[in-house]
Amino acid sequence: MRLADVIDPFHEMDTPPPQRLGAFIRWCLTGAWPALFAAATFSALAGMFEAGTAWILGRVIDTAVDSGPGGFFSAENLGPVLWAAAFFMLIRPAAFGLSALSNNYIVMPNITPLVLARLNRWTLGQSVSYFDDDFAGRIAQKQMQTANALASVVSETISAVVFALASLAGSLALLGAIHPLVMLPFVLWLGVYFTLVCWYLPRIRKRSSARAGARAMVSGQVVDTITNIKTVKLFAHATQEDSAARETMVELRERSLDFGRLSAGFRFILMFLAGVLPVLLIGATLFLWQGGEASAGDIVAAGSVSVRIAQMTGWVSFTLMGLYANVGEIENGMHTLAKVVRIEDAAGATDLNVSRGEIVFDDVGFAYGRETGGVEGLQLTIAPGEKLGIVGASGAGKSTLVSLLLRLYDAETGVIRIDGQDIAQVTQDSLRRQIGTVTQETAMFNRSARDNILYGRPDATEEQMIAAAEKAEAHEFILSLEDARGRTGYDAHLGERGVKLSGGQRQRIALARAILKDAPILVLDEATSALDSEVEASIQTALHRVMEGKTVLAIAHRLSTLSEMDRIVVLDQGRIVESGSHDALLARDGLYARFWHRQSGGFIRTEAAE
Repeated sequence: MRLADVIDPFHEMDTPPPQRLGAFIRWCLTGAWPALFAAATFSALAGMFEAGTAWILGRVIDTAVDSGPGGFFSAENLGPVLWAAAFFMLIRPAAFGLSALSNNYIVMPNITPLVLARLNRWTLGQSVSYFDDDFAGRIAQKQMQTANALASVVSETISAVVFALASLAGSLALLGAIHPLVMLPFVLWLGVYFTLVCWYLPRIRKRSSARAGARAMVSGQVVDTITNIKTVKLFAHATQEDSAARETMVELRERSLDFGRLSAGFRFILMFLAGVLPVLLIGATLFLWQGGEASAGDIVAAGSVSVRIAQMTGWVSFTLMGLYANVGEIENGMHTLAKVVRIEDAAGATDLNVSRGEIVFDDVGFAYGRETGGVEGLQLTIAPGEKLGIVGASGAGKSTLVSLLLRLYDAETGVIRIDGQDIAQVTQDSLRRQIGTVTQETAMFNRSARDNILYGRPDATEEQMIAAAEKAEAHEFILSLEDARGRTGYDAHLGERGVKLSGGQRQRIALARAILKDAPILVLDEATSALDSEVEASIQTALHRVMEGKTVLAIAHRLSTLSEMDRIVVLDQGRIVESGSHDALLARDGLYARFWHRQSGGFIRTEAAE
């Protein structure tokens, strides 16, 4: 095993991230602790050698003073001189090399992917409502922010904090060996130093968290605008979007100024303290030397230690400020990412086994946590292989019914069963593997056309994929595709959310994906709404072939697409108010008949947003 593999960067966690900072950090770093402790040990060893350097330098000076100009390189002094040379040229570099190797090669390249993969895996398991309530760009920003900030905290703690504390401990021991009177001002100086650090750092952490939150809002606003750039241009709202982005930038600037004022004051006070230390330590040692209680080497050792600590104070104060700023960013990210907004598999959940394809909604109710909306008291049985059309004005509950079947939300009341199995008691992945879906808002990845179709069945062969594309009437236009990098045909990338395609082209690729998946249950949510009449007619035959032998739920505003369904149900205000064939519902002269007669171009006139 390579040293770089001591930490497994993709070690999975089977527990949710805690929502307390210390526990959250421990959760993120689980699996890496042995390597972190080893790296901290090497860093502490290197820090102790800083005091050792001053002690050896002092002994060399004392030997030189005692031996005089002519006797320093005598045979008697050869051994100590060689040991001193070996320390500076071999032992000290080796200690620093081990510290750098453990931190920069073993720890740092693995911590960011470890934390990022863990947070991303947790985020992907959140329910759709989690994503509905936030910006996609903001969530992505929080993941990167938290992973990078935690990696920086780990690195800075090992390379700076542990190193500095070990250096201080070694310096304290060295100064105590010279004389307690030299150690006393150093102890007092440390007391003042740590008091200031303890006062400033929590405030730096708080202001850093506020700055991180403002930065994420800028990212969220900008990404939201760019994602909808065509709408922005079509409505000529670039000025408004720029103004909205500028408001978030003004807030970021103010939070950054708050952070900058505090950090500047912190740095100034600590640098003043750094200047005081050499004066105290060298002055105390000179006083003792004057009384014959300290040697020239002691003056050199105390001076070297004081100058080194004074230099290190500026470096450590800057590092601590950055460290606490990063802790603030971790805390800010934790508040977003550690939320539990999930639909969990039940304990002991089994895989769904679909042998027939019967679907039963038994007194199902769901209102998105509100008092009204969604569906209420839904009682519906869909026979195996039945083709069911679902009709209703916007807001009637059609999409809610499909979302509950796919378990994107859990029913608040009642039970949904597939072949007698309660879908709340089977694994979500096995449930969704048995249901093919084509929605009105077709989801495309900024990947190749091939990758987008194979998303339905990644293990399909090239021939199977092309056959699915041909059935969906997508093969010919795919062959004509070419992206900005010159990739053509099935290798051409489709742009973010498929923006390089027309609505009809996106719909046909989505249909090809569902055809390739070949699931026993098929959900068509306005599956042909983006197709013109000619293209729709050309794929109707293929669509009917795809539906053969499957249980189908088809939502449509264009009622002509449902006329050949085995049965049509009409939803109104979350309840089923009519059910029957197209002809039977027309003869009944109820709500469906009114929809049919009100059609203009085959669409239901909708009155409210769903």
